Amino acid sequence: MTHLTPNALSAAELIAAVDLGSNSFHLVIARIVDGALQLLHREKQKVQLADGLDEQQMLSDEAMQRGLSVLRQFAETLKDMPPQAVRVIATYTLRRAKNSARFLQQAQAIFPFPIEVIAGQEEARLIYQGVAHFETYTGQRLVIDIGGGSTEFAIGVDFQPLKLASRNMGCVSFAKFFFQKGKISPKRFERALLLAEQELENICTGYKATGWQQAVGTSGTIKTIKDIVSGLGWHPHVIRLEHLEKLQQLLLQVEQCEDLNLPGLTEDRKQLLAPGLAILLASFRMLGIDEMVYVDAALREGVLYEMSDRLQHQDIRQHTIQSLIKRYAVDTEQAGRVSQTVEVLWQQCHDTWQLGEEWRQLLHFACYVYEIGLQINSSSVQRHSAYILNNANLPGFNQEQQRVLASLVRYHRRKIKPDDVSAFYLYRQTDFYHALTIFRLAVLLNQKRREDIVPAFNCIAQPAELTLLLPASWYLQHTVLAADLRTEQQFLKRAGVTLHCPGLPELTDDN
Repeated sequence: MTHLTPNALSAAELIAAVDLGSNSFHLVIARIVDGALQLLHREKQKVQLADGLDEQQMLSDEAMQRGLSVLRQFAETLKDMPPQAVRVIATYTLRRAKNSARFLQQAQAIFPFPIEVIAGQEEARLIYQGVAHFETYTGQRLVIDIGGGSTEFAIGVDFQPLKLASRNMGCVSFAKFFFQKGKISPKRFERALLLAEQELENICTGYKATGWQQAVGTSGTIKTIKDIVSGLGWHPHVIRLEHLEKLQQLLLQVEQCEDLNLPGLTEDRKQLLAPGLAILLASFRMLGIDEMVYVDAALREGVLYEMSDRLQHQDIRQHTIQSLIKRYAVDTEQAGRVSQTVEVLWQQCHDTWQLGEEWRQLLHFACYVYEIGLQINSSSVQRHSAYILNNANLPGFNQEQQRVLASLVRYHRRKIKPDDVSAFYLYRQTDFYHALTIFRLAVLLNQKRREDIVPAFNCIAQPAELTLLLPASWYLQHTVLAADLRTEQQFLKRAGVTLHCPGLPELTDDN
């Protein structure tokens, strides 16, 4: 691929998506033309990252090195692209591995783009978006994507997903546990099939009740099965249950994967056919699928389309926050007051504290969700709100963004406990504490829930300090808020920020 300068890239409106899957790493580059995507370049490298996960969910050094080697190649392809034009998504293996932070840290040294680890439901949503944008369909459809470590299921209509699920079963992980060293037998296949059926037990009723008119399969495993079905002359485009059962019989005629000789089966997919077939067969049986078509679009295409939407100011995260507001009956007037104060503080602090637009968005999102825990109990609302955010499905947010949002909300009041704030890999800890300082002050100044309380004010930020310039007369009129600010000065020291409030009356024995 020809490398372009950053200016040329900007002019051409190129965007790129990188999918760090459990079986393969994918890179796709596209151009936005009149609001539509035009795919220009693809790269795919087999990594089998999931094969490096042991029973303790630790990722092996060998698997890490395979992944890092491919990232070096991708970095060369993407070297002229600006960071805002590239989105990198990591899926099952890196969300499952207990030592994924080690891989992500090593990746930062060789790959200049942030890697977002996403939840399974978010992966299913992006896969659905990839299919929905790629091929229009008027009815309701079911989308299934069998990956290396997990399988995603989505039902939706047009661009709106109705059901999303991710199950911990993939062709690489099943190959490792049921078909070791490429061995095939009826017993091994039945064990794999049974586990896949068990994984689907708790979603099949809801999915069948929702229903669909078309079943769609995506990605390598289903494409391979479609190619075999076509190559055997069973059907040129459609996969049916009877095809899968006949393919199972053909599969069980050999004892080693490498002995498989089927039209449409490439050498690199032989080890993955048996586990992939077991998962797809279980899906057909448990969900009652009659037939399925293959669509050549998946996660990376969904990421590209969402990037295109964000460039056109259609951020799915806005819809997610609106949904939370409605569900938890948020007081939007209070949220708006806090949001206005956040904006005043951010505008005057972001240059010195180097808080970019992403932090601005996260802070404003926090303003509208910090009180959702009131639906549980007004006592310790910050804990309840953070619990909801940590455990909810938040479309559009990667796992790191979700944790940052929950952490801002968790520590928006009372004591700050730095030891309890987990380390972030996409964001600097100092940035988090600076953002938290802005958010805490905005909430504190608006706790009276009135429009006429917060006066016009200024602030001056320094690397580890913030000077809040409020009228001296205001402190005398609002003695409780003044006392709260004195307490806040002590709390913020735990965040590494010294808060100065000129004119704030000092506490004396006479007070």
